[in-house]
Amino acid sequence: MTRSSRWPRAALPVLLAAVLALLLVPERLAPGERHTGGRTAPDPVPLPDVPSGFFTGSDEDGVRRISGVEAWLGGGELRVGHTYLPGDRWSNIEGHPALFAPWARWKAERPGRLFVLNVPMMDRNEAGLTDAEVRAGLRRGAAGDFDGHFRTLGERLVEHGLGDAVLVLGWEMNGTTYGHRCGPDPAAWKAYWRSAVGALRGVEGQRFRFDFTPSRGRDAVPWPECYPGDDVVDIIGMDAYDQPAGVTFEEQVSEEYGLAHHVAFARAHGKPVSYPEWGLFRNGDNPAYVRGMLDWFAAYRPVYQTVTDYCPHGVWGCADNPRSAEVVRGALGAPARP
Repeated sequence: MTRSSRWPRAALPVLLAAVLALLLVPERLAPGERHTGGRTAPDPVPLPDVPSGFFTGSDEDGVRRISGVEAWLGGGELRVGHTYLPGDRWSNIEGHPALFAPWARWKAERPGRLFVLNVPMMDRNEAGLTDAEVRAGLRRGAAGDFDGHFRTLGERLVEHGLGDAVLVLGWEMNGTTYGHRCGPDPAAWKAYWRSAVGALRGVEGQRFRFDFTPSRGRDAVPWPECYPGDDVVDIIGMDAYDQPAGVTFEEQVSEEYGLAHHVAFARAHGKPVSYPEWGLFRNGDNPAYVRGMLDWFAAYRPVYQTVTDYCPHGVWGCADNPRSAEVVRGALGAPARP
């Protein structure tokens, strides 16, 4: 991955944030320990009261699977329900009762549950749009051309009793995966975010919170360049999977625009943090990474955290990661039994 020409200027605050972060996180790993290797799993340690969830699917079956995860945890309660709107066409981005109704029932069953919804900012969002197409779409969004779609979405959420949802709008904008990426025109992206938030906040009865969530690290563009402003952001999130191969958790903390930069940036802007997506990836069954993330949550108390639970990322729905599963069960539910 390329390094920005701004790195020398950015190095000092990021390094200071990394040192602070590492001092605050409980020491469970030997410094410099790699994720891969034959060490035994770290001892399961309960996670303090951090609202937690597992992404187990977007449809009604995904809602039902939550109780399966809770049983696997030995009775540990999952307070976060997290799902995604399809980004293929605007009619799906506006939402449908078939998607919202099962989540609304789940949320209403028990006080204190939190509904988190990832909202695409572009139709044909995973269709491999060119930079020119993305730039044109962002500029249309900045001009308010798509505000009606977001108003419809907001109205449907309120109708289903989901008017207090956390909306993860335009997630992982610093990468290249999605059509709602920031890189082709950061100024237009920020203006578009502001317009979409304005439309959603204008819906009667809403109490939405807006979560600005890049992927960890530099990626295609430095994610702070996409930040749209404190007045239109409530939470600063980060998607943080275990990659690249062979990288230690400490390196994920201290890398350019990594975990330490994230919490330092959020603190500087007076915002809480979240972790909408995290899980295993390039290093297989790595309990050291999982323990590192859970300790990170214990230190920085995010608004919520959600494990992405399908292979290769998961621990309940993926039998390939038994040592990591033991650590997660120890943190979020009953310890694993022999």
